[in-house]
Amino acid sequence: MSVFRTILIVVVATPAFASKNFLADDSKLSRAFVNSAAFKDDIVNAMGPMLGCGGEASESKVASIRTTLEPMWRTLPKQKDRIDRRSLRYLVHRYFMQTSSLIVRGFEPSRSVNETHWGVADILSQMVPAYVESILEHQHVNDVGFSLKDAVNMVVMLDQLILDSQSSLLEKVFKSQRKPTDRSISHKGLKQIMEAYMVEWMVEGDARDMQMLLSNKTLTREVVPHFDFLVSFAEGRMKALQYSRQQDAQKMKGHASDTWDNKYSFEDAHEIVGGITQSFQTFWHSECESMKQALVSMDELNTGRVPISKFYSTAINTDWRFGESEVYLRELGALDESSSHLGAQVIISNYVQATSNCIVSTPHYLVCCQNECEGILGHIEVALKTPTASPKDILAVVRNMTEQTHLDDDDELTELPSELTVQLEQIASSQGGVVPLHGRLFAQWLHYVFPRECPFPHKKGMISSVTPAQYGEEYVASESDMKKHARNVTLANITVSKEDLHWMSQWSPEEEFIVDYSSELGMSWEKRLLLGISGFALLAFGITGGVVSYNKKSWTGAPNSKFCV
Repeated sequence: MSVFRTILIVVVATPAFASKNFLADDSKLSRAFVNSAAFKDDIVNAMGPMLGCGGEASESKVASIRTTLEPMWRTLPKQKDRIDRRSLRYLVHRYFMQTSSLIVRGFEPSRSVNETHWGVADILSQMVPAYVESILEHQHVNDVGFSLKDAVNMVVMLDQLILDSQSSLLEKVFKSQRKPTDRSISHKGLKQIMEAYMVEWMVEGDARDMQMLLSNKTLTREVVPHFDFLVSFAEGRMKALQYSRQQDAQKMKGHASDTWDNKYSFEDAHEIVGGITQSFQTFWHSECESMKQALVSMDELNTGRVPISKFYSTAINTDWRFGESEVYLRELGALDESSSHLGAQVIISNYVQATSNCIVSTPHYLVCCQNECEGILGHIEVALKTPTASPKDILAVVRNMTEQTHLDDDDELTELPSELTVQLEQIASSQGGVVPLHGRLFAQWLHYVFPRECPFPHKKGMISSVTPAQYGEEYVASESDMKKHARNVTLANITVSKEDLHWMSQWSPEEEFIVDYSSELGMSWEKRLLLGISGFALLAFGITGGVVSYNKKSWTGAPNSKFCV
């Protein structure tokens, strides 16, 4: 959870404590931006399996990753069974969103990525996809694009990168509690480690702030939401590991006795925190769902939008969660200002998915609320199995899908307004009679079919995935601004039909492909190949020339065994 979101909880829930200004200094955001050398160490270590340096993922893990990727892979446009760079990043991003609701830094959908640009924003986030893509390209320089195996390898590498980053934080916790990492610890000792780890993982602050927080359980419970439940969750992961060890004690590699003595090694603790990251969104899902349902209760016409007056009125009177400023909501793409009838509205699906609501923010990844549209798009992909489809085929699939978006959770067939059928046909008419499944227009169409589940897709460069800590103190709305908007709440209760409100006023006709459809729509890859080679050469120059230099080892030329550590 971001430091500023933590402050918001404290300010609204416990005003007296807020005066202490705990964690309020932006200069103290030490965990938000890891230092360059440490970041590069993590990347190099994580790339070991791809370079034949050991640490390969298990066959079952690789098979599981491949099973998740294959339905998406089948619907991506390909040439000679290979995909382009944009498709690769898109595929990897969706994998982590589907399996653990992680946004890996450098793969955010709002980043612009084209054939001559490795990524936009801070250089550290660029390094992750750039380094890995350069390795993959170097391994098959005579081929165009990336294979499904490449995508699996990238996921494996990023999994390892996340695990390595957790190891550093875990080592810090062991050291702070003066527990050596080369000795076994008791169940009680591990519980102490896990409690401190959860706080360090979720709250951003410098050493002094964290010491103050960890030494005062009352303070911890005020700052960290549902702290006791988090501790219970961590204990559950400990029990799961203990059960697993008892089932297979002979494979504990020197720690078999720990199983029966109820003791744990550093490696055991590392395994536990890895499981926490992968399953944390499932644990926190009830909080995300509660937030969504609060917004849905204000969306009487099922447009997927809440007038900002209602949004702030709720924040003032009943729910601390809805306190982001209007400018920050606009930055995140969670604000619809196209309606002349209702004025500014908060888009429910965009808001729930916004980085302001990501539960954990680390230098490598964010843990966010579940993207419900992934399940919807996944269902469509399984049914259609192609990169493009006719409106008739898409409508046949969507009309047979059911929604559970009402408060009573009753299933009902999705009813499509006539204007949505017309819009789908217009999308197809502009693309030779078919609808690209991975374009902005189809994503926009899905948003209006499932307005509370599928985010509205803004055009590239219009929004960002900046976290509250990165945005600054203006991320939270002032009390005066909220009250000013809230005074108009009665004006938001307009008793007219959904159609009369021009509920699709935000629709825009500009298409932007999320992946490369050139092979499907008749364009050549030759130019893309040339530009890709140029991009790799530029990356190599950057590594050797100091643009993204790494001093631990001397890197020259193309990636090779020197990456192994």
